[in-house]
Amino acid sequence: MREINASIPFDKRMWRQDIAGSKAHVAMLAKQGIVSAEDAAAIDAGLDTVAADYAANGVPEDLSLEDIHMLTEAKLAASIGPVAGRLHTARSRNDQVATDFRLWVRDAIDQVLDALTGLTHALLTRAEEHADAVMPGFTHLQSAQPVTLGHHLMAYVEMTARDISRFRDARARMNLCPLGSAALAGTSFPLDRQMTAAALGFDGPTRNSLDGVSDRDFALDYLTAATQTALHLSRLAEEFVLWASQPFGFVALSDQWSTGSSIMPQKRNPDAAELVRGHAGRILGCQTALMVTMKGLPLAYSKDMQDDKPPVFEAHDLLGLSIAAMTGMVESATFRTDRMRGLAESGFATATDFADWLVREAGLPFREAHHVTGRAVKRAEELGVRLDELPFAEFQAIDARVNESLYDVLSVDASVASRTSFGGTAPANVRAAIRAARESLS
Repeated sequence: MREINASIPFDKRMWRQDIAGSKAHVAMLAKQGIVSAEDAAAIDAGLDTVAADYAANGVPEDLSLEDIHMLTEAKLAASIGPVAGRLHTARSRNDQVATDFRLWVRDAIDQVLDALTGLTHALLTRAEEHADAVMPGFTHLQSAQPVTLGHHLMAYVEMTARDISRFRDARARMNLCPLGSAALAGTSFPLDRQMTAAALGFDGPTRNSLDGVSDRDFALDYLTAATQTALHLSRLAEEFVLWASQPFGFVALSDQWSTGSSIMPQKRNPDAAELVRGHAGRILGCQTALMVTMKGLPLAYSKDMQDDKPPVFEAHDLLGLSIAAMTGMVESATFRTDRMRGLAESGFATATDFADWLVREAGLPFREAHHVTGRAVKRAEELGVRLDELPFAEFQAIDARVNESLYDVLSVDASVASRTSFGGTAPANVRAAIRAARESLS
């Protein structure tokens, strides 16, 4: 029973939040005259002593004391004597743990926001370096139309911006303080819940004591945002895995973010990227675990909710590693833009530009232009040349309405430069998007 009941092995990481919540609570008790100023001062100083001990020596795992809350109270009593018992006046472990966990998740969100901002800056820096670098754009992993590497990297900036938004939304929604809800029904003591909420940086107290002790939406919001972020990181990691392979050859990962083979000396394996890809599955599993835990619990508190913390802690650790790894890979990668350009030029990627030219200049309906372009691509394949290398006579044999100005749109540089619609890949667009993203971050 002692082993299954104890949570100190994992909830000990909330000791800072537990100390902060206790200090805010005892200050409010003194202000309301519920405990004497003398006792409150002794408790506050004792909590500082306990915190200093935790910081210096770590948090011991005493299963008989169950959790970080009972351990802290026991250590406080050992430090200042029976007056420590007054700290728990007008609160329960139910509202105490709900408050501590919110504080921890809020701190975790702030850490993720800092990390995602760093990743976004890394992506912006590399996108700006390669705003003009032509690469093949893909659909179905088939060469489709030329884009720029800068535009491709900026797609991930859009993803990180949404991730940042989700975490900010989660932080704003969770920022109410459960302290003072007591076990489930509130308390008869004349608390000032606004005071404790303000002292802990919350916008105010929770409005219903039953919900205050039993709500774990904030943890699920965190895991939902973490899962979406992990999926985005996994997509970028997969691109690095593909791009670093010899058939692509688009990127060379630094030795810092790749590993060698145990028997093949020529290998440079993208292990960090593969682990980021793998972590996404584990983070998704953490989200699922907490959802299943919470799905059938009646109000208010049930001991099942002790299992709310391990999936959040695990997801946070994995997400922090994943963001740091992807930031490092983005910052240090060598992009082989010559290889990218060569493949962009080799796959008839400007066929759509030919079709668009036929619509604009020759007045063809797009469907007819599509068929004409298909015949030109087939003829270029037969001759073993790129579309922009197909002789003019061949174009005229396919459709007499073609003139030599067609060649102005068939190069990959002309193609990307022409994509000036909002959100398009034109280098000018890419640079404007980079400026806008930096302004948004600042």
